[in-house]
Amino acid sequence: MSSSQSFLSTLAVPIEQYIAEKQATGYSFQKGVAMLKSFDAFLQEQQLSETILSKQTVLDWTARKPQETVSNQHCRISLLRGLAEYMNRIGLPAYVYPKASVTVQRYGYIPYLFSKKELKEIFRVCDQYPSSAVSPNRHLMLPLLMRLLYGCGLRLSEALRLKISDVDVEMGILFIRHAKFNKERRLPLTDSLTERCRDYYRQAQIGERNNPYFFPSPYGGRYSESTIYKLFRDILQQAGISHLGRGKGPRIHDFRHVFSVTCLKKWVAEGKDLQNALPYLSAYLGHEDLRGTQRYLRLTAELYPDILDCVEKSCAWIIPEVKEYETD
Repeated sequence: MSSSQSFLSTLAVPIEQYIAEKQATGYSFQKGVAMLKSFDAFLQEQQLSETILSKQTVLDWTARKPQETVSNQHCRISLLRGLAEYMNRIGLPAYVYPKASVTVQRYGYIPYLFSKKELKEIFRVCDQYPSSAVSPNRHLMLPLLMRLLYGCGLRLSEALRLKISDVDVEMGILFIRHAKFNKERRLPLTDSLTERCRDYYRQAQIGERNNPYFFPSPYGGRYSESTIYKLFRDILQQAGISHLGRGKGPRIHDFRHVFSVTCLKKWVAEGKDLQNALPYLSAYLGHEDLRGTQRYLRLTAELYPDILDCVEKSCAWIIPEVKEYETD
């Protein structure tokens, strides 16, 4: 990207270099780019002429806007902190917003963990979901998609991006490409899921379509996440599970939480060494590091107090301390 086309302020060059550095380390950084374009427009309005990031500029742009959530403000603060640290590294003067002043909340929600009864109802509804004139294979796609999300802990985007060549229906292996943090991984399937993939492949006749996706949209390409979310809300309603609204759950992503907590609970019950086992779960889930997986360990201990002693003995050091902002 060139500064003449994307960024026009006096900080155009360091901004673009900072973006390039983030993306080179595996971050898509799309939200960061959008915010930095807004910041660049702000700098142009201020008609600044020096290649510096002053304290006043940082404070002015990161001030909380009317109706803005605290979380979004914290994201903007964190973004400018990262830009300032980068500028300092390359010898440009920049004010670094103190980390102690605000803590960015990494997890702003409490996962909804479906009970066994609720999962049974969800899959019952999926198995009976009707096809439609515009989506003749919907009744085949939904039961398998929901079971892959629950049975493999996939992100919805990972499942929908699967191509036919990524699903080995003979060996029972998924190849997850271009996932978050640019991580790729191969995931083994259970025998029952492998059989379901074979049945879906045969019944939906996806190999005979001029569409490379494993879950092809009737309109071409793949199903969109928004379409699946709408179907999921209808499934919840039919299953008698209350939907609390946008961002409050239950959400499709909660299948991933259920998978992780169930896996950890099973390992504890089997007496496995979690210090050795946790990195395997982290790799299976495609986490960037162990921090994301640590959260599931803590959540497991909180939900099942009877195994807390076992968890603490096995790896108390890896359970992060709960900060006040995490329980708001």
